[in-house]
Amino acid sequence: MIDVNELRENPDLFRASQRARMADESIVDAIIAADSTRRSALNRFESLRAEQNAFGKKVAVAKGEEKQALLVEVKELAGSVKAAQAESDQAKTEQDALVRSMSNVIEPGVPSGGEDDFETLRHVGEPRDFGAEGFEPKDHLQLGELTGGIDMERGAKVSGARFYFLKGMVARLEIALLRLALDEAISHGFTPMITPTLVRPETMAGTGFLGEHSDEIYHLEEDDLYLVGTSEVALAGYHGDEILDLSNGPVRYAGWSSCYRREAGSHGKDTRGIIRVHQFNKVEMFSYVRIEDAEAEHQRMLAWEEEMLAKAELSYRVIHTAAGDLGTSAARKYDCEAWVPTQGAYRELTSTSNCTTFQARRLNIRERIPGEGGAATKGTRPVATLNGTMATTRWLVAILETHQQPDGSVIVPEALRPYMGGVKVIPVL
Repeated sequence: MIDVNELRENPDLFRASQRARMADESIVDAIIAADSTRRSALNRFESLRAEQNAFGKKVAVAKGEEKQALLVEVKELAGSVKAAQAESDQAKTEQDALVRSMSNVIEPGVPSGGEDDFETLRHVGEPRDFGAEGFEPKDHLQLGELTGGIDMERGAKVSGARFYFLKGMVARLEIALLRLALDEAISHGFTPMITPTLVRPETMAGTGFLGEHSDEIYHLEEDDLYLVGTSEVALAGYHGDEILDLSNGPVRYAGWSSCYRREAGSHGKDTRGIIRVHQFNKVEMFSYVRIEDAEAEHQRMLAWEEEMLAKAELSYRVIHTAAGDLGTSAARKYDCEAWVPTQGAYRELTSTSNCTTFQARRLNIRERIPGEGGAATKGTRPVATLNGTMATTRWLVAILETHQQPDGSVIVPEALRPYMGGVKVIPVL
């Protein structure tokens, strides 16, 4: 949720953010108007209530006919107070609805535009030249079938389209990847968490996922619970309505969970294999930090993601995501996209987002403001939240294709071998 006080003081900043996102700028003026209406209604209510309290004191000392007259006035005034309170409450409700519908204000330097308007920051590694090696690469599904590791047909039989079974060595490869990701996160100060995959509406809304992309989320109507598309949701809600102590630095969690996405609107896209599926596994980093430390933490998360890609021995590029492709909560986002040989393209494997105070305001997560020179605290303020992917099921696509051999067997990246009992090659069955 945006800071209304900041919007009132600097509306042009918010208009520019909406413009960069290719979103409606008029919402800024609508929020300002609603805020003015709310404050006027609140002032009117408080003034009438003060008058009501003053009348109460007069009634207490009055007698006879004077008291009866005052009681009549008090009754009329009580009606006015009640009406003013209802007006104030209604104005606040309308303002809150507008504020919650507005995306986070972007950070300086974020590219304007949509999905294709990203800025490429760097390329790391050279894509493997299969032509020079004298053979045509197989795609990840062919490799998964040759090694007995991916079964889409039975996945569809059991659960429908875009579901799958991972088996044998490919299943072990995914577990190895997630275990490596978790160990890497722990080494960087993250506490491992196995998180719920069903959350309440207020938690899902608090993280900003019930906005423009709500059609991506599975909703269990009978229970009024949502299946998460990332453990970020549960981890963000973990400290809802709490005051955190960040005096010793960021509070970091690494969530391991299954994730679910409806993939609404993606009909015909990436229907082959496990690139775009309804269920997958992920290890997700999540940090609560002081506002001043958010940008530095963001850079650290990106570096940790790149370390994981290096351990998987993948070629990739880092992109600075354009404003219109950030999603509701993110103020800045970096994606790491690995080279997928059979597609001749880079595909997203990780993303890391700085959500500034947007989620914390919605979920009421704060820290105490330290006073100067050891003085007592000066109240509380929202914290900043950040998230980043350490590994997901989709990584198998790039790993299988990049490390394949002519016969369809796959070399296991060295960093993953200890997690697979020393296995160096996934053989063809």
